Amino acid sequence: MKLIFAVLHAKDVEACADALSARGFVYTRFATQGGFLDTSNFTLMIGVGDDQVGEVLDILRRRAQHRTEMLAARTQAGGDLAAILAPPVDVEVGGATVLVVPLDRLEKL
Repeated sequence: MKLIFAVLHAKDVEACADALSARGFVYTRFATQGGFLDTSNFTLMIGVGDDQVGEVLDILRRRAQHRTEMLAARTQAGGDLAAILAPPVDVEVGGATVLVVPLDRLEKL
């Protein structure tokens, strides 16, 4: 068995969750916060058999879209004035960051 953690952009989580549900996968969803871009996202936690990992990854791959967004540049020094003067930057967001870890036991109590 495997435990899959899929970190998704907020714009992609509904499409991924709906597609997983349609294929009979059960998941737990929770709101998370990205450390690099400091943006809100969601993490899906999915327990599956070893033979189902590929299907889950295919679903996530098709539903979690990459996109470019303009984000305000973050500066560490200079205070509020530096943030005003710093130009926004294009950043690629979306897709999914997926961790697949061994799972010894899964019980629904």
